[in-house]
Amino acid sequence: MTTLTPQQRVAELHQLLNRYGHEYYVLDAPTVPDAEYDRLFRELQQLEQEHPELASADSPTRRVGGAPLDEFQQVTHSVPMLSLSNAFSDMQLSERELRHEELLQFDERVRKGLDAAEVEYATEPKFDGLAISLLYRDGVLVQAATRGDGVTGENVTENIRTVRAIPLRLPAGAAVPSLLEVRGEVLMLKQDFDKLNAEQAARGDKTFANPRNAAAGSLRQLDSRITAQRRLSFFAYSIAQVEGEDWPASHSAEMAWLRELGFPVVAEDLRPVVRGVDGLIAYYEQVRQRRPGLPFDIDGVVYKVNQRALQDELGFVSRAPRWAIAHKFPAEEALTQVEAIEEQVGRTGAITPVARLKPVFVGGVTVTNATLHNEDEARRKDVRVGDTVIVRRAGDVIPEVVSVVLERRPMQPAAGGDLFSAGETPQYPAYRLPAVCPVCGSHVVREEGEAVARCSGGLSCRAQRSQAIQHFAGRRMMDIDGLGERYIDKLVEYDYVRGVADLYRLTLEDLLEMKRRADEDEGVTPETVKAGKVASKWAENLIEAIAASRRPPLARLLFALGIRHVGESTAKTLADWLGTMSLIRRSPAALFAALPDIGGVVAESLADFFAEANNEAALDELLSHVAPADEHAPSPRLAERLQPAVLLARLDIPRLTEVRSQQLAGQIDGLAALAERERRALLDLELPAEVINALADWLDLPGKRDSLRALAALVDEILAALPAQAAAAGVLEGKTLVLTGTLPTLSRDQAKELIEAAGGKVSGSVSKKTHYVVAGAEAGSKLAKAEELGVAILDEAGLQALLAGE
Repeated sequence: MTTLTPQQRVAELHQLLNRYGHEYYVLDAPTVPDAEYDRLFRELQQLEQEHPELASADSPTRRVGGAPLDEFQQVTHSVPMLSLSNAFSDMQLSERELRHEELLQFDERVRKGLDAAEVEYATEPKFDGLAISLLYRDGVLVQAATRGDGVTGENVTENIRTVRAIPLRLPAGAAVPSLLEVRGEVLMLKQDFDKLNAEQAARGDKTFANPRNAAAGSLRQLDSRITAQRRLSFFAYSIAQVEGEDWPASHSAEMAWLRELGFPVVAEDLRPVVRGVDGLIAYYEQVRQRRPGLPFDIDGVVYKVNQRALQDELGFVSRAPRWAIAHKFPAEEALTQVEAIEEQVGRTGAITPVARLKPVFVGGVTVTNATLHNEDEARRKDVRVGDTVIVRRAGDVIPEVVSVVLERRPMQPAAGGDLFSAGETPQYPAYRLPAVCPVCGSHVVREEGEAVARCSGGLSCRAQRSQAIQHFAGRRMMDIDGLGERYIDKLVEYDYVRGVADLYRLTLEDLLEMKRRADEDEGVTPETVKAGKVASKWAENLIEAIAASRRPPLARLLFALGIRHVGESTAKTLADWLGTMSLIRRSPAALFAALPDIGGVVAESLADFFAEANNEAALDELLSHVAPADEHAPSPRLAERLQPAVLLARLDIPRLTEVRSQQLAGQIDGLAALAERERRALLDLELPAEVINALADWLDLPGKRDSLRALAALVDEILAALPAQAAAAGVLEGKTLVLTGTLPTLSRDQAKELIEAAGGKVSGSVSKKTHYVVAGAEAGSKLAKAEELGVAILDEAGLQALLAGE
């Protein structure tokens, strides 16, 4: 050793440590004791400290982790990481062919696509881990990325370097390509998972639910030193790119080549090449039997057409290859007892009944809760407290109640029964969704035709705070720049913000303290803090952005409230026609439905939102900080839309159609007079008997006459407030325009504002009713559609001329 230069010794140590590491972590056949490996490792660390220029990216010392990251950078996959189509087996069916029907269909599609009598398939287990892409240039690992959405993932290179099973440099003796992208799965072996959980428990830390969660949590640590402390494993399963060497002609040859290059691949007896559907089924049954004894978790098997030339011939459908399929194992099931049924309120207000269960081990985890999806599903399965139920982890992920074991249902004697009566009834009643939100007490709304019920307290419900504030702060709403999802979640979690109004009370100190606590909780130490400084510019900018939102246009404020079914267009209609928040808040559904392009569902949603007491209180609080900048008197055009005939047709009175409403309006002296008319007096109306009866029944319903009186009074108030003369119509009044492509100077939003200010309407699609299409650079199918329909086409200059009245 004394005759070697530092550079030579470093190279020698790289070679030795990589060899010993491969023997230990990949081959599971170490040739030297751990102490010898540790001694050489420390020697390399010392040499790199003394000669920093010799420390390289592929050094074994990089496996201990480095400085924490502030966040993961995004990576665009040059070859998308596509998902496989799934086939699920119903193992409850007895016949072999029926159990594997989807597999039979897959084989038939492949054979037809290739015009072949029988096909050769490569097989392998479907690992239950995280898909990873590894990119090597000239044999050195330069990038590792998660799957993400298949197109864009997260750069986790620093963390992947700590996974000792993954080579940092490919062996010099092998045929190393100039570029190689390897796809595989990062996971945690069962024994390593058990060891990690034991260490977590000993420290009093939270344990992980299963190896997949442990692997995911470890790989996504911003501090790679934490990842290095948790033993992760890796198995390669495909090649995505090769340059500088020939790509193997078959999948089985790919696996053999990857093994030669030093990558861990699953044992050969778990990845045989089989022929035909019988071979696939036999492999599936074999692996299913071996599953409990495998050292890692799997949730199925994967089949791939073996020959690459045939893969290329079959190609892809949508976002999945035609030549491969994942055959999932049936979800595991178990019996347990329902101890309670409670409701969860989601971030969007959706209310889901959840069965609280006596703990049971299913699919590798202890299950204590199972979704009942919605009220209809809970009642269809008739799940009740005290029931013994079959629980399944659907797709091995989401626990659900499959069915009730009725023979075990707790029963009690029927009411009025005696010792001689055999009648029994269930001890617990059938499930019913509560009428009010269990979180905030707002009333629950379930729209006709929808299975999901929702909390109506969007502005005030604790469960919806983060989602409501994210929407409120959005670019097209209040446009509070810098207030992203992470900050909002932390502001809500730490109780700085309980509703949108609280945003306007935030101080610089609140934001800085929130950031400090968030960083501390996430184990992140920003570089500025390490340098003894506190970055505050972001917080100052955010305070300014919040202040700048105090005087929004009324339409933006309405859109920001997050009222169900109310988008930008509806918000603008409300602002243009009614003019003030005060009037909008007091308007009933019938008045909303009288406005252009607002149907009954949207009108009911608006009225319901403003009628909820919790929302009223939250809105009052918000308006003490925010005031619309452009409120105005109601539109003069309202007069024609507030005629009794129009409003009667929108009161949802059975049998009262548009025509019958016109006939009724001609026979009464306004809505107030109808409210005072007694049932007997309605018989004098010249209307069909069934219409009169329906009207009489509606008026007799509780509160209907009072609501009709209130509507009449509001209409009188609005009509009295209308300007004496209608303002001049805009140059685009009644015109519909469509925007497509990129305009030279105007953004899409700017062009839309100009058109709407001139009385026009901007639509998202071209039809025969479109008056103009405004086309910019790279205009697509909308321009072609306009040309096909003969719709007038304008460029930006033409639009400006039109707006100028030329």
